[in-house]
Amino acid sequence: MRCKDALFEILFALLYSKLGIIQEFQEYQQCRGKVCAAKGPRPRYPRVWKTRKRIGTISKSAKLVTCIKELSNIKEEIYGALDSFIAWELEFPLVTVKKALKTLENEKEWKRIIQVTKWMLSKGQGRTMGTYFTLLNALAEDGRLDEAEELWAKIFSENLEGTPRIFFDKMISIYYHRDMYDKMFEVFADMEELYVRPNVSIVAMMGNVFEKLGMLDKYKKLKKKYPPPRWEYRYIRGKRVRIRAKPMNEFDCATEGISKKNEETNQNPDDLDGEAKAYPDESFEEGKANPDELFEEAEANRNELFKEAEAISNENIEANLSS
Repeated sequence: MRCKDALFEILFALLYSKLGIIQEFQEYQQCRGKVCAAKGPRPRYPRVWKTRKRIGTISKSAKLVTCIKELSNIKEEIYGALDSFIAWELEFPLVTVKKALKTLENEKEWKRIIQVTKWMLSKGQGRTMGTYFTLLNALAEDGRLDEAEELWAKIFSENLEGTPRIFFDKMISIYYHRDMYDKMFEVFADMEELYVRPNVSIVAMMGNVFEKLGMLDKYKKLKKKYPPPRWEYRYIRGKRVRIRAKPMNEFDCATEGISKKNEETNQNPDDLDGEAKAYPDESFEEGKANPDELFEEAEANRNELFKEAEAISNENIEANLSS
């Protein structure tokens, strides 16, 4: 009997304790909605070192760009402004700086890109291949070829087998546009030693150089070793679609067209004014072209591309089902 009484007492104690916990939880839930007499809803006090007003990275990057643009090209002044910009940050604002670099790249502010990138690297931040490629591109566009070559040599020596193909492509294009064919051949030889397969643009540039220099044997070997791809992949409406690749002739024509456009833009403005005065009627007729016709033509080309892509994707699906 005594054992039974002791068991009953233990069970009753457990039940009462559980009921007490449930009642306390219910009281806590009711108190959460109650209003305190002094401060309204019971506040959860924020930490002292965190601010409630948070500024997004887009507005921060825009502010950084405006701050940099107003300064001169003196290194100490720019580095001081950048240091003061991040003085109150707990962590280095890498995302903000990367977005600012992208904005400067779109605006073609190559000197500012070089300054900001070197400052970021001096802080030990953002040491990625993307940052190095941005710096290499900015140095090449700014005409600082010696510094670009030093950076390329450093990247290539440190990451011998892990150098991305985009760096080889960039260096070959830099030497190609400056007619530095010997260095171009060196970079291409390094690619072949490391078994890095060149893309279409590299093969096209090397082929043009071999043709220009009269090395027809090497040109034929290059075309035989790296034939043009039959297919390429694009994303249309979020789907990965296989499309027939452009022939090499079209690529060469496109590169020639770009160079011709650059030559036309660099032409003397007095000559352009003389041409406009000599042929006033032709320029007026060109300006009179109907924009609706151009829009309809673009829409038709777009619809044809989508139809071709859908047909190719349907063929692929049927082939997969049949197999």
